[in-house]
Amino acid sequence: MHALIVLAHPDAQSLTHALSRQIADGLAQAGHTSEIADLAAEGFDPRFELPDLNVHRHLAKPPADVLAEQARIERADTLVLVYPVYWWSFPALLKGWIDRVFSNGWAFSYEDGKTTKLLNHLKVHLVAVGGADAALFDRHGYGAAMRVQIEHGIFDWCGAQVSSAILLDESEGPDTARHLPTAYTLGQRLFAPQASSSGHSASGQ
Repeated sequence: MHALIVLAHPDAQSLTHALSRQIADGLAQAGHTSEIADLAAEGFDPRFELPDLNVHRHLAKPPADVLAEQARIERADTLVLVYPVYWWSFPALLKGWIDRVFSNGWAFSYEDGKTTKLLNHLKVHLVAVGGADAALFDRHGYGAAMRVQIEHGIFDWCGAQVSSAILLDESEGPDTARHLPTAYTLGQRLFAPQASSSGHSASGQ
Protein backbone atom coordinates (compact mmCIF):
# COMPACT_ATOMS: atom_id res chain seq x y z
CA MET A 1 0.00 0.00 0.00
CA HIS A 2 1.09 3.57 -0.62
CA ALA A 3 0.59 6.77 1.40
CA LEU A 4 0.98 10.39 0.38
CA ILE A 5 2.25 12.43 3.34
CA VAL A 6 1.64 16.15 2.85
CA LEU A 7 3.40 18.60 5.17
CA ALA A 8 3.33 22.37 5.28
CA HIS A 9 6.14 23.90 7.32
CA PRO A 10 8.97 26.16 6.10
CA ASP A 11 11.60 24.84 8.54
CA ALA A 12 13.17 21.52 7.57
CA GLN A 13 14.35 21.12 11.18
CA SER A 14 10.83 21.47 12.60
CA LEU A 15 8.94 18.87 14.57
CA THR A 16 6.44 18.73 11.71
CA HIS A 17 9.17 17.50 9.36
CA ALA A 18 10.52 15.03 11.91
CA LEU A 19 7.03 13.60 12.46
CA SER A 20 6.52 13.18 8.72
CA ARG A 21 9.77 11.24 8.44
CA GLN A 22 8.78 9.03 11.37
CA ILE A 23 5.44 8.23 9.72
CA ALA A 24 7.28 7.33 6.52
CA ASP A 25 9.73 5.14 8.46
CA GLY A 26 6.87 3.36 10.22
CA LEU A 27 5.18 2.70 6.89
CA ALA A 28 8.42 1.28 5.47
CA GLN A 29 8.86 -0.98 8.51
CA ALA A 30 5.37 -2.35 7.91
CA GLY A 31 6.17 -3.08 4.27
CA HIS A 32 4.40 -0.09 2.70
CA THR A 33 5.63 2.81 0.57
CA SER A 34 5.15 6.54 0.91
CA GLU A 35 5.88 9.87 -0.72
CA ILE A 36 6.41 13.08 1.26
CA ALA A 37 5.02 16.19 -0.39
CA ASP A 38 6.90 19.08 1.25
CA LEU A 39 4.78 21.97 0.00
CA ALA A 40 7.11 24.71 1.24
CA ALA A 41 10.29 23.17 -0.17
CA GLU A 42 8.60 22.42 -3.47
CA GLY A 43 7.32 25.98 -3.80
CA PHE A 44 3.65 25.11 -4.22
CA ASP A 45 1.64 28.28 -4.91
CA PRO A 46 -1.37 28.30 -2.55
CA ARG A 47 -3.06 31.35 -4.08
CA PHE A 48 -6.53 30.62 -5.46
CA GLU A 49 -6.58 32.94 -8.46
CA LEU A 50 -8.59 33.45 -11.63
CA PRO A 51 -7.41 30.25 -13.38
CA ASP A 52 -8.60 28.26 -10.35
CA LEU A 53 -11.91 30.11 -10.30
CA ASN A 54 -12.34 29.25 -13.98
CA VAL A 55 -11.82 25.58 -13.11
CA HIS A 56 -14.54 25.88 -10.49
CA ARG A 57 -16.84 27.43 -13.11
CA HIS A 58 -16.06 24.64 -15.62
CA LEU A 59 -14.47 27.20 -17.95
CA ALA A 60 -10.96 25.72 -17.91
CA LYS A 61 -8.97 22.65 -17.03
CA PRO A 62 -6.86 22.63 -13.85
CA PRO A 63 -3.37 24.17 -14.13
CA ALA A 64 -0.40 21.82 -14.43
CA ASP A 65 0.65 22.15 -10.79
CA VAL A 66 -2.84 21.21 -9.61
CA LEU A 67 -2.99 18.25 -11.97
CA ALA A 68 0.34 17.04 -10.59
CA GLU A 69 -0.97 17.17 -7.01
CA GLN A 70 -4.17 15.40 -7.97
CA ALA A 71 -2.13 12.67 -9.65
CA ARG A 72 -0.10 12.23 -6.43
CA ILE A 73 -3.30 11.68 -4.48
CA GLU A 74 -4.65 9.28 -7.10
CA ARG A 75 -1.49 7.17 -6.81
CA ALA A 76 -1.96 6.86 -3.05
CA ASP A 77 -4.15 4.53 -1.03
CA THR A 78 -4.37 7.06 1.78
CA LEU A 79 -3.58 10.72 2.44
CA VAL A 80 -1.76 11.92 5.58
CA LEU A 81 -1.67 15.63 6.43
CA VAL A 82 0.96 16.72 8.97
CA TYR A 83 0.72 20.38 9.94
CA PRO A 84 1.23 22.94 12.69
CA VAL A 85 -1.99 24.55 13.86
CA TYR A 86 -2.01 28.28 13.08
CA TRP A 87 -4.84 30.35 14.55
CA TRP A 88 -6.83 27.16 15.22
CA SER A 89 -6.69 25.96 11.63
CA PHE A 90 -4.45 24.84 8.77
CA PRO A 91 -1.45 26.96 7.79
CA ALA A 92 -2.27 29.13 4.77
CA LEU A 93 0.00 26.97 2.59
CA LEU A 94 -1.94 23.80 3.35
CA LYS A 95 -5.33 25.53 3.16
CA GLY A 96 -4.36 26.90 -0.25
CA TRP A 97 -3.32 23.43 -1.36
CA ILE A 98 -6.79 22.18 -0.40
CA ASP A 99 -8.46 25.18 -2.06
CA ARG A 100 -6.72 24.60 -5.38
CA VAL A 101 -6.29 20.81 -5.52
CA PHE A 102 -9.69 19.70 -4.21
CA SER A 103 -11.40 21.32 -7.16
CA ASN A 104 -14.86 21.19 -8.64
CA GLY A 105 -14.95 18.30 -11.09
CA TRP A 106 -12.27 16.30 -9.26
CA ALA A 107 -13.02 16.27 -5.52
CA PHE A 108 -16.70 17.02 -5.94
CA SER A 109 -19.10 18.02 -8.66
CA TYR A 110 -21.37 21.01 -8.28
CA GLU A 111 -23.84 21.55 -11.07
CA ASP A 112 -27.36 22.93 -11.18
CA GLY A 113 -27.41 23.38 -7.42
CA LYS A 114 -26.53 19.72 -6.76
CA THR A 115 -23.31 18.52 -5.13
CA THR A 116 -21.89 15.03 -5.81
CA LYS A 117 -19.04 13.66 -3.68
CA LEU A 118 -16.24 12.23 -5.83
CA LEU A 119 -13.60 11.14 -3.28
CA ASN A 120 -15.53 8.36 -1.55
CA HIS A 121 -12.56 6.03 -2.01
CA LEU A 122 -10.08 8.30 -0.21
CA LYS A 123 -9.02 7.78 3.41
CA VAL A 124 -7.41 10.67 5.28
CA HIS A 125 -5.31 10.87 8.46
CA LEU A 126 -4.79 14.23 10.17
CA VAL A 127 -1.77 14.90 12.38
CA ALA A 128 -2.10 18.31 14.01
CA VAL A 129 0.92 19.75 15.83
CA GLY A 130 -0.22 22.12 18.56
CA GLY A 131 1.69 24.57 20.71
CA ALA A 132 -0.78 24.54 23.61
CA ASP A 133 -2.37 21.58 25.36
CA ALA A 134 -5.56 19.85 24.30
CA ALA A 135 -7.45 20.99 27.40
CA LEU A 136 -7.01 24.64 26.44
CA PHE A 137 -8.18 23.96 22.92
CA ASP A 138 -11.29 22.09 24.01
CA ARG A 139 -12.08 24.51 26.83
CA HIS A 140 -12.67 27.24 24.28
CA GLY A 141 -14.53 24.99 21.84
CA TYR A 142 -11.86 25.06 19.17
CA GLY A 143 -11.58 21.27 19.04
CA ALA A 144 -15.19 20.88 18.02
CA ALA A 145 -14.94 23.86 15.66
CA MET A 146 -11.98 22.34 13.82
CA ARG A 147 -13.71 19.01 13.50
CA VAL A 148 -16.62 20.76 11.82
CA GLN A 149 -14.38 22.95 9.66
CA ILE A 150 -11.84 20.33 8.55
CA GLU A 151 -13.26 16.84 8.96
CA HIS A 152 -16.82 17.67 7.92
CA GLY A 153 -16.46 20.93 6.00
CA ILE A 154 -13.64 19.75 3.74
CA PHE A 155 -13.30 15.99 3.62
CA ASP A 156 -16.84 14.81 4.24
CA TRP A 157 -18.00 17.37 1.69
CA CYS A 158 -15.92 15.49 -0.89
CA GLY A 159 -16.83 12.02 0.44
CA ALA A 160 -13.37 11.29 1.86
CA GLN A 161 -13.23 9.40 5.16
CA VAL A 162 -11.14 10.85 7.98
CA SER A 163 -9.85 7.60 9.50
CA SER A 164 -7.91 9.28 12.30
CA ALA A 165 -7.25 12.79 13.59
CA ILE A 166 -4.71 13.18 16.34
CA LEU A 167 -3.25 16.10 18.26
CA LEU A 168 0.39 16.17 19.26
CA ASP A 169 0.23 18.99 21.77
CA GLU A 170 2.71 21.22 23.61
CA SER A 171 5.03 21.08 20.61
CA GLU A 172 7.06 24.06 21.85
CA GLY A 173 7.79 22.52 25.24
CA PRO A 174 10.97 20.78 26.44
CA ASP A 175 9.87 17.24 25.57
CA THR A 176 8.72 17.32 21.97
CA ALA A 177 10.67 14.14 21.19
CA ARG A 178 7.98 12.17 23.00
CA HIS A 179 5.78 12.63 19.93
CA LEU A 180 8.15 10.87 17.53
CA PRO A 181 7.26 7.28 18.61
CA THR A 182 3.57 8.19 18.22
CA ALA A 183 4.18 9.21 14.62
CA TYR A 184 6.24 6.08 13.94
CA THR A 185 3.48 3.89 15.35
CA LEU A 186 0.90 5.70 13.23
CA GLY A 187 2.94 4.83 10.16
CA GLN A 188 3.26 1.20 11.20
CA ARG A 189 -0.49 0.87 11.74
CA LEU A 190 -1.75 3.15 9.00
CA PHE A 191 -3.11 0.33 6.87
CA ALA A 192 -4.15 -1.90 9.77
CA PRO A 193 -7.73 -1.89 11.08
CA GLN A 194 -7.89 0.78 13.77
CA ALA A 195 -10.30 2.90 15.72
CA SER A 196 -10.59 6.56 14.79
CA SER A 197 -9.31 9.21 17.17
CA SER A 198 -9.49 12.96 17.17
CA GLY A 199 -8.17 16.04 18.91
CA HIS A 200 -6.56 19.36 18.16
CA SER A 201 -4.75 22.22 19.89
CA ALA A 202 -3.09 25.59 19.41
CA SER A 203 -0.35 26.73 17.04
CA GLY A 204 2.89 24.80 17.07
CA GLN A 205 6.04 23.51 15.43
